[in-house]
Amino acid sequence: MKTHTDLDVWKLSMDFVENIYKISAAFPKEEVYGLTSQIRRAAVSIPSNIAEGASRQGPKEFIQFLYVSLGSLSEVETQLILAQRLIYVADIQPVLNDAIKIKKMLNGLITHMKGRV
Repeated sequence: MKTHTDLDVWKLSMDFVENIYKISAAFPKEEVYGLTSQIRRAAVSIPSNIAEGASRQGPKEFIQFLYVSLGSLSEVETQLILAQRLIYVADIQPVLNDAIKIKKMLNGLITHMKGRV
């Protein structure tokens, strides 16, 4: 691996963040400091933690940051479901499908990195 930008999971998670920003732009204005801010921070945390972990000293630290990314992804999934229940967004399934792909990729990378410990 050269850098985090070479990782497919980082690339897909960056696209995911873009989609979250576009979706959350349609949330009501009264949510700007609530759900909008929270879902965006959690989404940005996914590729950010991949990047930070990749720059650490060894595989154990990288794995720890990959688990943080998984946690942030679960937060975003929960917040998307809430946004749909509040009728802020109609169809979240395409974004949830992307989340599933990212989750599988993160788990695969974790398994790979555990083999290097």
